Amino acid sequence: MKILISDKMSNKVEEVLNSKSIDFDVRTGMDPSELKSIIDDYDGILIRSATKLTADILENCKNLKVIGRAGVGVDNVDLDTATKNKILVMNTPLGNLEATAELTVGLIFSIFRHIHVANKSTHEGKWEKSKFMGTELKGKTLGIVGFGNIGQRVAEICKVIGMKIITNSNSASDEDLERLNTTRVTTDQILKDSDVLSLHTKLNEETKNMLNKDTIASMKSSAVIINCARGGLINEFDLKDCLENDIIAGAAIDVYEKEPATDNIMFGSKNLLLTPHLGASSKEAQVNVAIDVANQVSDYLKENKIVNNVNSF
Repeated sequence: MKILISDKMSNKVEEVLNSKSIDFDVRTGMDPSELKSIIDDYDGILIRSATKLTADILENCKNLKVIGRAGVGVDNVDLDTATKNKILVMNTPLGNLEATAELTVGLIFSIFRHIHVANKSTHEGKWEKSKFMGTELKGKTLGIVGFGNIGQRVAEICKVIGMKIITNSNSASDEDLERLNTTRVTTDQILKDSDVLSLHTKLNEETKNMLNKDTIASMKSSAVIINCARGGLINEFDLKDCLENDIIAGAAIDVYEKEPATDNIMFGSKNLLLTPHLGASSKEAQVNVAIDVANQVSDYLKENKIVNNVNSF
C-alpha cells in the first residue's frame, strides 16, 4: 500500500501517514506526462489545486483506488473518468472553512472602507482622507450564493455585524435558514436586492458564467461582488466592462478562470480588489486539510471507511 503526494502540503500529512504505517512518496511539480507514467503505481494520491487529474491521466488507471483533495473544490479532477475506473474521490470541506469565510469578510470590509487603496495612498504620503469616505455594513443586505459550510459561516459572521442575510439556495434547510436568520429568495431577487453578493457555490455547467453582463446589470449600481469560491463563476471580461462603466460599485476576486493568474483581462480595472487565491491560505487551514486528507485516504485504504466522498460507484 503506497500513496503519492503530488502537491506541496503541510508536513502534518507525512506525520499522519507515518503514524498509520503507510508508505508514501512526495513528488511535486511533475508535468502531466510524468505523472501519467507513475500514478498507477500507487494506491492513492493526495493533491491540492496544482495537480490536474485529467481524463488522459486517469483513463488507464487499474490500481489507483482513491484521490484525496486537500481542500474543497475538485474541478481539477475528471470525476467521470475516476468514477468509471472505480477511483473514489474525497475532499476536505471543513479544513479551510474558517480561512475562506474570514477572507470573504475581510474583502467585504476592505471594499466598503477602501482599506486597500487608502493604505497605498497613505504610504505615498498623500493623506487623502476625504477621498476614502466609506460605507457601513450594518443594515446592508448580503446575498449568499451557495449556502454550504463556508456560506453559512459567512452568514454567521455577518449576522453579528448586523447585515440582512438572503440566499437563493434551494438545498438550504429550514433549520439552517432560521438559525442564521436568513431569508430564501429567488435568483432574480438576490441579484436585485444584494448590497454585497458573495459566491460560495460549485463550478459546473449550470453555474459557469452565472455572473455576466446581463445578470450583473440587474444589480444595484452601489452593489459589490465577492468571489472566494471558483474562477469561472464570473465572466471576467463582462465584470471588467461593468466595473469600467459603473454598472456596479466594485468587486473583490480571489479566484480566476485560469490560475495562476499572472496575466488576466481584469488587471487594471477600477474599483477591483484582487488577491492570489488566498482562501485557504492560513497556517491553521493548511494544517487542517493536510491532517484531514491523510486520515481520510488512509482510513479508506486500510478500513474501507468513506468520508467526504464526492463520487460513488
